[in-house]
Amino acid sequence: MSASNRRSFLGQTAGVLALTALGGKVRGEETAAASVDAMAAKAARFLRARQDAKGVWSADRNEPGITALVVASLLRSGQAGPSDPGVAKGLAFLETFIKPEGGMPDASHSNYATSVALSAFHAANVDGRYDAVVKGSQKFLKEKQWDEGEGKGPDDPYYGGAGYGGKHDRPDLSNTSFMLDALRDSGLPPDDPAFQRALVFVSRCQNLDSEFNDQPWAKKVNDGGFIYTPANGGSSVAGDSEDGGLRSYASMTYAGLKSMIYAGLTPEDPRAKAALEYIKKHYTLDENPGLGERGLYYYYVVFGKAMAVLGADEFIDADGAKHDWRADLAAALARRQGPNGEWVNPNDRFMEGDANLVTAYGLLALASTREKSG
Repeated sequence: MSASNRRSFLGQTAGVLALTALGGKVRGEETAAASVDAMAAKAARFLRARQDAKGVWSADRNEPGITALVVASLLRSGQAGPSDPGVAKGLAFLETFIKPEGGMPDASHSNYATSVALSAFHAANVDGRYDAVVKGSQKFLKEKQWDEGEGKGPDDPYYGGAGYGGKHDRPDLSNTSFMLDALRDSGLPPDDPAFQRALVFVSRCQNLDSEFNDQPWAKKVNDGGFIYTPANGGSSVAGDSEDGGLRSYASMTYAGLKSMIYAGLTPEDPRAKAALEYIKKHYTLDENPGLGERGLYYYYVVFGKAMAVLGADEFIDADGAKHDWRADLAAALARRQGPNGEWVNPNDRFMEGDANLVTAYGLLALASTREKSG
């Protein structure tokens, strides 16, 4: 074979191999998508069978937020549309809590319930039928955010945060994160004052010795991770460190990072950089680092949302290993899905023994794997 013919042959062979590899990648992506769809469909069937005649999920808990999460999960995962009978019945139930001035002030956890319901109503608002509900809920959440209206200025650890509402209104990062999810989902831009106020609170939740956190415990752990709340002296579900600091844990770190990005920070900001370093050192889907099984499915939700908003298909951990985070998340959920399509945590902390709540979390996490990067 002449040199020129050999070069031609090698070029053709390389082209065939490249096309074969590309075809394998496409088939692999199609297979992964089909697997996610199958999991989601099974979970949706489980949830549909658990809705009561009034349109409610987990009615015994007297918490409309669970119904709102289920409705939002069915819509965001593509397993139902706004006209779906179960979705329509769930939204009708939620509407009974909406007041003319906006939001759900009479719900036992009014901020939390309004936040997750706002995400559900926005997802169902394809023809403007829920415009008033969406605008009123946005207004309610912004008014309930801790700021000058509640006598709290930027120097106060409460400032910019949101709590459960009602009797449980101490601000925390989880409820602040739910609020910001809802405001972002429903169209508020990063420069909205609500996001900028929240950024002050979220920054105080980070174990980072910097100009952005003036709390005495910030410089003790100083690993870039996040805690539950800086209010009332600070608190972490992961407990205290030996030197009196507050231990970081992963679910709050992902919640904090995505909240900062919602508020306009880039990954180059020192706060985001520090959070990413924590995540690189603790990348796993086997547990919620810092808490183990506790809050595992909430962790999956915030993991998926944070990874999606970062905008990359791969995540490189501290050892340089590359991770297809979508595949990792889908595989973790596949391993744990029950025979009837349910997800439930054997550790009941944070209500994760409730199969309705946790299956909604599973659907929301799967929805993140279908979001495009960029």
